[in-house]
Amino acid sequence: METFIALGVIIAFIIFVLAKTAVVVPQRMEVVVERLGKYKTTLQAGLHILIPFIDKVAYKRSLKEEPIDIEAQTCITADNVTLEIDGILYIQVINTKKSAYGIDNFHFAAAQLAQTSLRSAIGKIDLDKTFEARETLNGQVVIALDEAAENWGVKVLRYEIKDIKPPRTVLEAMEKQMKAEREKRAEIARSEGEKRAIINRAEGDRAEAIALSEGEKMKRINEAEGKAQEITMVAEATAQGIRKVAEALNMPGGTEAANLEVAKSYVREFGNLAKENNTMILPANLTDVAAMVTATMSTIKQTKAQSAGSTRPRAPQV
Repeated sequence: METFIALGVIIAFIIFVLAKTAVVVPQRMEVVVERLGKYKTTLQAGLHILIPFIDKVAYKRSLKEEPIDIEAQTCITADNVTLEIDGILYIQVINTKKSAYGIDNFHFAAAQLAQTSLRSAIGKIDLDKTFEARETLNGQVVIALDEAAENWGVKVLRYEIKDIKPPRTVLEAMEKQMKAEREKRAEIARSEGEKRAIINRAEGDRAEAIALSEGEKMKRINEAEGKAQEITMVAEATAQGIRKVAEALNMPGGTEAANLEVAKSYVREFGNLAKENNTMILPANLTDVAAMVTATMSTIKQTKAQSAGSTRPRAPQV
């Protein structure tokens, strides 16, 4: 019986020694080993054998990216508005020894520094810019944390603001402002539409007036050209008739025919005068039709002689 007890004690001792001696480090993990209370080495992934009762595993660190939830806190903006803001921080251990000996609890320290850095950044901007400047605020928190975390063996990867909650009174004021802004934009759009409609109507009236004036102008030009052509044609016809009369006078018997035509015209016009008027003024030589014809023919002959003289070629001057 005593032999079994002694054997059991030996087996338990061996298991205890093996537990203290063999260390298996998982992937993406590192282990800090101390020898007699002092830093000895940092073990990476794999199987490692320690000296029993002398070496011990002091710290274990994960090399994975770790999210840290940042609790909601009260921040005051530059225009003295109170906001409730929460966020999330992503960090990663890059130096296991510094993370073990550089600070006692880097998770707590990073969370507290993130809150204080965010309060400082919020205090520099107004409420209206808070919602627009999320990326800027996140960047400022990361820069402030990264400088401090360098001594902790920790890398701050990013920080994200999850929610921004202003007071109810501020929310109501913002809703009223947004409503007023929307109504303002709608009114501007409506006025712009009316302005454009007025401009379009004015341009249409202007185009119509120009078209009407151009039409009236072309009408008058056409009428003037028609009248000019009419006058030209009448003048040409008159000139042609005069040439025909002149040619007839130069022909044999032309003078006698002209005498007869003048006498006929004289008698015809005198008869028409008697039909249209109740009162008549009679010439003294009413019965002397031959004298009237003779006077008319004298005028015709004189005109004929002048025309012949003007067309006769002049003698060259010596």
